[in-house]
Amino acid sequence: MAEAVLKTEAELALMRESGRLLASVFAYLDGWVAAGLSTLEINDRVERYIVDELGSRPASKGQYGFEYVLNTSVNQVVCHGVPSAKKILKSGDIINVDITLEKGGFIADSSKMYMIGKVAPHARRLVEKTYEAMWEGIRVVKPGATLGDVGAAIQRYAERQGYSVVREYCGHGIGREMHEAPQVLHYGQPGAGTVLREGMTFTIEPMINQGKAAVRTKPDGWTVVTRDKRLSAQWEHTIAVTPDGFEVLTLREEERS
Repeated sequence: MAEAVLKTEAELALMRESGRLLASVFAYLDGWVAAGLSTLEINDRVERYIVDELGSRPASKGQYGFEYVLNTSVNQVVCHGVPSAKKILKSGDIINVDITLEKGGFIADSSKMYMIGKVAPHARRLVEKTYEAMWEGIRVVKPGATLGDVGAAIQRYAERQGYSVVREYCGHGIGREMHEAPQVLHYGQPGAGTVLREGMTFTIEPMINQGKAAVRTKPDGWTVVTRDKRLSAQWEHTIAVTPDGFEVLTLREEERS
């Protein structure tokens, strides 16, 4: 099993800058994501912003042969939704926009849910409770805790809300590479798994389903959807383990209060 790459203080400073820039991409998105846009237009605008305005690299483009700079996962799409000129957002949709950014040799990874127009109460609740499930996992992070503690906290919260946790996809170590050790499961047993150490950096990105946890991949080889066609939501942050807890490297301005 591969060992987690512990980051030095200098490397963490570079990751902090990548995270800050990525947070600014979401602030940019906040101003114009709305009904009537295609998911491809979101992709193209974000690519121009990352490259031209931020002088950075969209790290997902070309990764594993993926042609786009982000994933747009709408309604029953769990993850890896492919931007398309034919997919037009409409009032009532929920969409996860998942973006990566590399600057100074280090990658940040984050995603945010957007609720388009008038969203049904049950969809809004899923979005809000998934956000809180992510934070239940984040708050556990500190040296000496385990990844099992993180996953158990997320699973416990989500299931108490009446939801299910997708098990096929997980968070991951991150740094110079998009995917490093360890894998970060969003379910598990307290005390199990890798022990967290200062300098570890990884994503926490639970995918929470309104119905059953079962998923399938569409014929495009990317898009993952719920088998029961019910809604799914996801949020993601990049986290660093600090001497006494955690730092959210991709924290957005509205989360700083």
